[in-house]
Amino acid sequence: MSAARPALPRSAEVVVIGGGAIGTSAAFHLAEAGVTDVVLLERDTLGAGSTSKAAGGVRAQFSDPVNVELGARSLAAYTRFEQRPGQRIDLHQVGYLFLLSTPDDVAAFERDIALQNSLGVPSRLLDPAEAAALSPLISTEGLLAAAFSPDDGHCTPESVVLGYATAARALGATLLTGVTATGIDVVGDQARVVRTDHGPITAGTVICAAGAWSREVGQWIGTDLPVTPVKRQTIFTEPLPDLPDRVPFTIDFSTSFYFHREGRGLLMGLSDPDQAPGFDLAYTPGWLPRLGAALAARTPALLDVGLVDGWAGLYEVTPDHNALIGRSTTTPNALYATGFSGHGFLQAPAVGEVLRDLHLGRDPAVDTGPLSADRFRGGTARPESHVV
Repeated sequence: MSAARPALPRSAEVVVIGGGAIGTSAAFHLAEAGVTDVVLLERDTLGAGSTSKAAGGVRAQFSDPVNVELGARSLAAYTRFEQRPGQRIDLHQVGYLFLLSTPDDVAAFERDIALQNSLGVPSRLLDPAEAAALSPLISTEGLLAAAFSPDDGHCTPESVVLGYATAARALGATLLTGVTATGIDVVGDQARVVRTDHGPITAGTVICAAGAWSREVGQWIGTDLPVTPVKRQTIFTEPLPDLPDRVPFTIDFSTSFYFHREGRGLLMGLSDPDQAPGFDLAYTPGWLPRLGAALAARTPALLDVGLVDGWAGLYEVTPDHNALIGRSTTTPNALYATGFSGHGFLQAPAVGEVLRDLHLGRDPAVDTGPLSADRFRGGTARPESHVV
């Protein structure tokens, strides 16, 4: 998704750092609102960071009301994506199915379903037999209940980035690939000059959408963005001849093992609590024994299926697994949207709207004030529990 690079402008009303789903969504929503003097900087190709390695899940099942609202609003945008901005994204609304095997998890999800329902999300609690009817590959051994929302599902992250980027360019935004931001000059209390390996650019507003690399950007403007990169890996099965047409995005919550249909096979993943933080992107087999144990317990029929190596990507994790969205209090012309802890792609449409409105001085449709990075200074962490 690279394009011939125009010359770096000397100035822009808005400079966006990062060309993944969040950055391209911001560029599109700004340009659509008439802010055409937007320059997006991406050091690689668009979507080459965490977005291209995402599992593609889209959902509104969360424990934090802000995340529920961001997820639901984004999901609605994804259902209309082929019309606006105008790109097919292969959306499959097969539902998200959380498998629950402890009384504490069942109680927590019952509470969260009540919250989700109050915000218009049609999630519900199922018994094990109902869960198996929806996702017949699972074993119900040890299963107490499941949470399901039929509107959730998955789509193609690269297509989302392509759609936003193409529309943003058509509306007048400049998206530059192969350009690395190297620093920001702060003048007074303003983030005024973004330095790059192709020269400086003077900015009216700077937006940090740099994902796992956001902590350094925050340091340039004197804002603590406590984002830690952690490797996550996925793997694919070979084609399965009897795979149902509809397979929900299924998550064994106690182990974090998940799978969804990908072509004629499955994409599978699992978080590894032993994974050291860092920018390691090498695909390695060390996580496979843990994955095998999860398969044996929850989907034993998949133990004999052939596997094809997948990829490694980065989560951008915050201390409470909730995003950082807001305006810098040290440099008020700098905005940030990062630290999504695996939820950035699915929340990208709504977050792009929030960034647009913050730049324009409008009240966003979703109040993301509670997700300010300043919450950690005040000891008001806001944990999100629906984390995979």
